[in-house]
Amino acid sequence: MAKTLKVGIIGVGGIAGAHFPGWHASPIAEMAAFADLVPDVLKRVGEAQGVSKLYDDPKDLIADPDIDIVDICTPNMYHSPLAVAALGAGKHVICEKPLAPTPKDIQKMIAARDKSGKLLMTAQHFRFDGKSQALKAEIDGGALGNVYHARSWMLRRSGAPTRPGFILKQHSGGGPCIDIGVHILDLTLWMMGHPKPVSVSGVTQDVLAKKPGAFSNWGGPIPKEWDVEEFAAAFVRFDNGATLILEVSWLLNHKSGPGEDMQMWLYGDQGGAHWPHNEILTTNNTTKQHMDTLLQNSAGGEPHAKECIAFAEAVKGGLPSPVPAEQSLDVIAILDGLYRSAAKGKEVALKY
Repeated sequence: MAKTLKVGIIGVGGIAGAHFPGWHASPIAEMAAFADLVPDVLKRVGEAQGVSKLYDDPKDLIADPDIDIVDICTPNMYHSPLAVAALGAGKHVICEKPLAPTPKDIQKMIAARDKSGKLLMTAQHFRFDGKSQALKAEIDGGALGNVYHARSWMLRRSGAPTRPGFILKQHSGGGPCIDIGVHILDLTLWMMGHPKPVSVSGVTQDVLAKKPGAFSNWGGPIPKEWDVEEFAAAFVRFDNGATLILEVSWLLNHKSGPGEDMQMWLYGDQGGAHWPHNEILTTNNTTKQHMDTLLQNSAGGEPHAKECIAFAEAVKGGLPSPVPAEQSLDVIAILDGLYRSAAKGKEVALKY
């Protein structure tokens, strides 16, 4: 089958590298153009990926009539304006997480999507992990019953990315909440069936980032210019009575192995579950027995690649977005509420 969908990627020096294999593997889409503000990076990556159409201004890529899909891999604060422009130019858009740093930004993207009639998707790759999909299938089949509480965290020990695109609010919009909190929060809401969040009580800290000699195993010394949180926690209430406790950090003194500790616990009236161990816990009140069931089989494949392939298939087949922007809006509404609650020192209502 000929690859009929042409993909243009904006921002090729970072996370885009995780997208390249998916576009190479897709039977219906291919990378046709790159855009980046750093000429050396643009030239080097273009040569490595066999892409010769290179733009030093993303506006030119967006205006390219040959491009069907725009893949946005820039720092967070630039997602919304680029996506709105691309949708306005009649392109389908897949955008790295977070879809945007604020609810208002995402609402602008949704409005542009609706006006254009094109697809908009957040690249939440953990949804495409085989273990995630296996557990989701069990939950959708009723294994947990009504999920009324969840606990989720994504914690690193001395694991902060120290580049300006992450640790300066003008580029990132926030710290680990925006960078890694979106991963575990999106996954948890997806597993819970997307109840509507109604309030958040949150706290943030930057105490470890400010300590003399603070460092990261991911990037050396913590820059003095750092102006985002390094830890955040929240208690979230939903319209169906469910609740969620969320914790995220780049620098926490927490045992997290060589990378990070990312876990989710879900508690329902028929059973509980743990991810990523993919264990379902149930109780038989008649026999007074506890049963712990470990899911054995899950689909393979690298999740970043699978999300790109899935998006191309949705575009080609006229299918809904694999990760609807409305669901990403709920994620960011919670994180935005966390920030607002931390600043006010009290619980805040979510109205968006």
